[in-house]
Amino acid sequence: MLKKRDLQECHSLYSLMMDPAVSPYVRYACQSYEEYLFLTKQLMAEEEQETVISRTILNETGQPIGTIDLYHIEHQTGFLATWIGSPFFGNGYSQRAKSAFFVELFLEHGIETVFMKIRKQNIRSRKAVQKLPYVKLANGVYPDVYQRINMNEQMYDLYCVERSAFFENSMDLHQVVAT
Repeated sequence: MLKKRDLQECHSLYSLMMDPAVSPYVRYACQSYEEYLFLTKQLMAEEEQETVISRTILNETGQPIGTIDLYHIEHQTGFLATWIGSPFFGNGYSQRAKSAFFVELFLEHGIETVFMKIRKQNIRSRKAVQKLPYVKLANGVYPDVYQRINMNEQMYDLYCVERSAFFENSMDLHQVVAT
């Protein structure tokens, strides 16, 4: 379901990312394939420096369908960015990708808190994240982070996943450990 980023998948990911239903919500928006290739190379280099963790989301047949990243990693926290191509909306890929990524982040990388900033008008993402039992609205819990992401105007809601809440609420983890 998740794999380390690879330059060979850039063509298919770029075409999915350029869909108008997806492109406004992609953190690393690009205007050309060459720019996307350059940014992917840059992300891979940043991962080697441990300032970002970036994975490609795959469907059941191994086709790249989106990406999931943890960026601005500091003090065992970071921000999550996820996007999935529109042909794959509504199939549970985002939720499964997040669960798998959180297992990796919390067990292999020592991350304690994952923040998600979601545009207030992005109803699809807000509904998706609210389905996850281990996610909580964090506007008031982390007021300094909330103010930092909304310096100019309040465009984002802040959500968080804390390591302890994930382990307490995640059925996927119990399945992963059991197999």
